[in-house]
Amino acid sequence: MNAPVSPPASIDLQAILQEAQIQDVLDQLDRELVGLAPVKRRIREIAAFLVVSRARQSLGLESAAPSLHMSFTGNPGTGKTTVAMRMAEILHRLGYVRKGHVVSVTRDDLVGQYIGHTAPKTKEVLKKAMGGVLFIDEAYYLYRPENERDYGQEAIEILLQVMENHRDDLVVILAGYKDRMGTFFQSNPGMSSRIAHHIDFPDYSADELLAIAEKMAGQMNYRFDEGSILAMREYVALRAAQPHFANARSIRNALDRARLRQANRLFEAAMTAQGAVAADDLTLIGAEDIRASRVFAQEPTDGPG
Repeated sequence: MNAPVSPPASIDLQAILQEAQIQDVLDQLDRELVGLAPVKRRIREIAAFLVVSRARQSLGLESAAPSLHMSFTGNPGTGKTTVAMRMAEILHRLGYVRKGHVVSVTRDDLVGQYIGHTAPKTKEVLKKAMGGVLFIDEAYYLYRPENERDYGQEAIEILLQVMENHRDDLVVILAGYKDRMGTFFQSNPGMSSRIAHHIDFPDYSADELLAIAEKMAGQMNYRFDEGSILAMREYVALRAAQPHFANARSIRNALDRARLRQANRLFEAAMTAQGAVAADDLTLIGAEDIRASRVFAQEPTDGPG
């Protein structure tokens, strides 16, 4: 009779990392996002945890898949969606989800407006997300205790059941403002108990926002000169002090408007001259293109110009 085969006494973690190419994903995250050192550190820690858990499973030391549902808190435009996509990729490469896709939703995608409408909506979203990551932005809007006829609680109950019963095939990431998410978890202890990882996304500093502007401009084949860098730095300081500032999202919007002004400036110049435009002129965002924003007027507006 053959003797039972003993499991190996060790396992090569480096081999698991290399086979799954996890470092490639982490490097991509570094390239994609400026700053966010605490967030990147937490993602690396979670990746390390996943690699070790996979090694433990292969040695028969771990019988159940770890709980991987997460909460991302922070202001808009701080990279939460991008990190969710990279997290889904890590989960897929290590075999924790089958597909690694991300389905992004809000309350309107889950909650119905009449009796019998919420369950099919929520279940359809969950069906699409199965095998990947369900990213629920502004998740606290699911719970509206002030409205007795609200159907958000029904969606929460369905989510709770699926998060528990299908945690080996679906990871749910709840996202939103930190204070509101705290209130949401206090009001929904069942949801709080299923969240294994809480990651807070800090606002960007002024220098980081300027670096983001330069990075975004470069990706679109635009550039700044000394004058436009100074103008953008002043824009960042003024815009960040105004309401509804959304970090990198607001910077992208500012660049879009600056590109529009640059195009109009070049077009008007061409109409009064020979019409030829140098390549350098086509790529340069000038200081005047930035300073034409209403933000510099120091006047109250409904939104930045």
